[in-house]
Amino acid sequence: MADLALALSGNALVLGRYRPLKPLGAGGSGSVWLARDEETGLDVALKIIAREGKAAQRAEREAAAAARLRHPGVLRAYAFQRDARHVYIAHEYVPGRTFREAIRAGELTDAAAIEASAQVCEALAHAHGAGILHRDVKPSNVLLAEGDRISARLLDFGLARMAEAETLTEAGDVPGTLAYISPERLAGDGATEAADVWAVGVMLWEALAGRHPFWQGSMLDTARAIAEGAPPLVELRPDLPKPLLQLVDRALSLDPAKRPKARELAEALRGAATRRRKEKRSVSVKVDVPWAEQASRAGAAALAAAFAGWTAAELPFYPHGWALGLALVSGTLAALRPRVGLAFALAVPVLPLGNVSLGLAILYGALALAWLVLSWTEPRTALLFALGPLLAPAAAVGLVPLSTWLVRAPARRAAQAAVAVLVAALVAGVRHTTLPIVGGHAPLGLGIANARDPLDVAGSLARAATAHHALVVEAVAFALVAVALPYARALGRWGAAGLGAAMLVLTVPTVPGAAALPLVIAAWVTAGAVAWSGSRT
Repeated sequence: MADLALALSGNALVLGRYRPLKPLGAGGSGSVWLARDEETGLDVALKIIAREGKAAQRAEREAAAAARLRHPGVLRAYAFQRDARHVYIAHEYVPGRTFREAIRAGELTDAAAIEASAQVCEALAHAHGAGILHRDVKPSNVLLAEGDRISARLLDFGLARMAEAETLTEAGDVPGTLAYISPERLAGDGATEAADVWAVGVMLWEALAGRHPFWQGSMLDTARAIAEGAPPLVELRPDLPKPLLQLVDRALSLDPAKRPKARELAEALRGAATRRRKEKRSVSVKVDVPWAEQASRAGAAALAAAFAGWTAAELPFYPHGWALGLALVSGTLAALRPRVGLAFALAVPVLPLGNVSLGLAILYGALALAWLVLSWTEPRTALLFALGPLLAPAAAVGLVPLSTWLVRAPARRAAQAAVAVLVAALVAGVRHTTLPIVGGHAPLGLGIANARDPLDVAGSLARAATAHHALVVEAVAFALVAVALPYARALGRWGAAGLGAAMLVLTVPTVPGAAALPLVIAAWVTAGAVAWSGSRT
């Protein structure tokens, strides 16, 4: 591969026709280059694979399968050639990123994931109709084209099995990627159309839930989890429409006969996700989420800027004027690269806290790193806890649970709500203002100045929290309400009313000294928002 890369970098024509422009990716068996077809003038994705081993056979099979398929959801293969050392496939070049990359970036909305999965199903239905099974459907084999419209392409038919062809694998060897292989194939049965549908179900479950349904860290444990079946998606996303939840569960049925056909699944996915709409949507359809995407990006940038700017301004360390610059950098990074922006914003307070206490800086650094890991799959919502101190001056901290609405995982919603209350209390202490919810003045000092041991600092903070246990009670109450939000929404208006009543019971009587009116207003605003949202699905 090193010799090949060196040869291509010279800009010489490959096979007397393709002029390499830049590398697009590489793997153990080959590489992919953006190249110009000098005969047609088209830009192509030129896949180059060494002829030895099964890689070349896979390439030939991929080219043969792609040549038989003509569908918007299948990446076209223009040509297949070979020389003494390599085989070459010239593919249609489509700028974009894979489904896997979109998931990892935390930028794949529910609507986009559903529409992309429906398009993959339509491509599979076309392939199945031509007697071709893909056998390796997974997020990294689905390309999402650039642009405002969701346009998915199914890639890599290298493991495809055609009706008249023999398999590439030996008896007992299961091709494909373990985490997306169906249970019947793991048990030794042959590949079927239902196995491809299973893989789409896994892919969609993963995108909607924010984690993989089966991956356990080892191949053996993962295989066992597959054999046991996926947890019902409703356990993690009760806020989704019931028809959609049932459809994903059907696609992941342990009995292949109970799974829908690929074309049926494509149609049902769109109908389940948009059941209020009667018209059928086309293959390349504009998903009505640009405004939501922009709002999410802008909100993440604003919170990152506010967090970095406030900590730099209020905690003595940075030179005058740096707070604004750090806020701008943090907000820009959060808008362009959410995880980088989150990491930068969380890093800003480290040096100022170290100026107070080395132990405090170490403790904060450990907590910030843990928070970054916890929020890795949802970086844009990671700083929602910063709304706590922003809402506190208006006596509106009770709206904190509602602010976690867009966080998918229950544990992360609970953590955001609880931390928001505690951070609001810490900010009150820094400003020497009234504590949120419970009233009274924050302590002037916590006895952590110049402390070098992070455990001593943690003990001091714990004692301060115990001295104001009402705040801890409210933090736990808000965490419970945040967890219950999607469940209440799924139950409709009665669920919303029950949530509002439960929020009142959890917050007002438990802290008699708290101002009741703001908590009552927050409870019914939350209930009203949940009821309104439920009525729109």
